[in-house]
Amino acid sequence: MKVLALESSCDETAVAIIEDGRLLSSQISSQIDIHKRFGGVVPEIAARKHLEIIDRMVSRSLEEADLDIKEIDVFASTMGPGLVGSLLIGLSFAKGMAIAMNKPFVGVNHLFGHVYANFLRYPLLKPPFMVLLVSGGHTEILVLKDWDRIELVGKTRDDAAGEAFDKIARLLGLGYPGGPAIQEAAEKGQAKYHFPRPLREKGNFDFSFSGLKTSVLYFMKKNPLASVSDVAASAQEAIVDSLVTKAFDAAESLHLDEIAFAGGVASNSLLREWARVQSEVSGIKAYFPPVDLCTDNAAMIALVAHEKAKRGLFSPLSTNAVPYLTLDFF
Repeated sequence: MKVLALESSCDETAVAIIEDGRLLSSQISSQIDIHKRFGGVVPEIAARKHLEIIDRMVSRSLEEADLDIKEIDVFASTMGPGLVGSLLIGLSFAKGMAIAMNKPFVGVNHLFGHVYANFLRYPLLKPPFMVLLVSGGHTEILVLKDWDRIELVGKTRDDAAGEAFDKIARLLGLGYPGGPAIQEAAEKGQAKYHFPRPLREKGNFDFSFSGLKTSVLYFMKKNPLASVSDVAASAQEAIVDSLVTKAFDAAESLHLDEIAFAGGVASNSLLREWARVQSEVSGIKAYFPPVDLCTDNAAMIALVAHEKAKRGLFSPLSTNAVPYLTLDFF
């Protein structure tokens, strides 16, 4: 079965093709350079840029896979969550191809996609296992109970970790996107300052990062000559400490011996290093997708679509974009 999938939930336009779980093509076009001048993603601009390039991305992906569009068996697209205008571009284009080729269509939950990205590197990984989903819009501890069922264990009560990176980077004048900017600055500094790690009581698996942003703000007001690199390193350590500690505590509490990390923040090098060390100490295995598959991509969407298609879970052509789609929908 050959699946062509589109991902356009935010500011990456992505197309991928898989055949029976094997990745044949993955094309990603980022809009970072367009949005960085605004300090964040502008939804209207993002949707327009998707529209400008999506047909070329599909052509490139088919060429890379050495396939004709007539050879595709299933067309798929992210249906949510995400920016509604951006979602509609990919969704409409995928449904259009399905109609033109008289092939089935599958709508995919973006959150399941991030979890499934791990299967591209670890095909033998099987549920149940713990998941730490951490990105610009999501910070959640989950359990993948079965291929189509996720249970929520803990979540952020305010800012997502990626959002905290963006806001702190803006405070420090490091630019957008904040995660890579803070990581780069932190590599030149030392984590010499202690910033808060809220909700650390035993058995609490929720997160809070808004206080960290406020703490950095007041610290810089009181210490205007402090090294930006040292502050970046200290803030990054506070975020990573919270993420790793709670994820491994939750896995131990639920008697799970595997944690899969997912989402854009999973590409952070300090997070990967701390998770590796904690894995060795605890005996709980840690899995990370390839760095290029942590951020939004269509390969993960294609993999979920393939799993759904195998089960005959096709979507009607009336399927609409759902910007606040929850984990209840596979």
